[in-house]
Amino acid sequence: MPTDAGAVTLQLVDAWNARDLPRFVGMLAEDVEWYDPAMSQPPARGRAAVHAFSEAVLRAFPDFQYEVLGPLCVAADGSRCAVHWRITATHSAPLVPPGFGPTGRKLRQEGIDLLEVRGSQITRILTCFDLIAAAEQLLGITLRPVPGTSRERLLVLVQRLAAARARRLTRA
Repeated sequence: MPTDAGAVTLQLVDAWNARDLPRFVGMLAEDVEWYDPAMSQPPARGRAAVHAFSEAVLRAFPDFQYEVLGPLCVAADGSRCAVHWRITATHSAPLVPPGFGPTGRKLRQEGIDLLEVRGSQITRILTCFDLIAAAEQLLGITLRPVPGTSRERLLVLVQRLAAARARRLTRA
């Protein structure tokens, strides 16, 4: 198995897209840590936690595809890799945990994964993407208010009330 983070990353993507979870999880270190904003309680620590999260995602999004965009960015020493990606998926079944019901909507999202490799095993994955944009696609509603609307003014009011409360609690 290669020890270059770029080669290991591409093998990991191949295992994911093939739905080969034993191979996918086998490429991870025992003490792997994966942070993904879509997790109900990030990060997932250890192979068992990553396996459970992966199963949940593939069950909820059975057509999930991970596409690598552009060149990989690999550290000179081969120990780290940044990958720009696009995923496409349809929310076809409940996402458990936390229990979100399927919307039947399609998701098309770009993001970046930062991976760290020790030997030929991945020790850490940091997944970065716009969670609000993903939620908007899956729910079919706009969560970000349009500037100048009453919805934006209401959101600002709620934030200011929450900020005042936070300041009071900090002083106490």
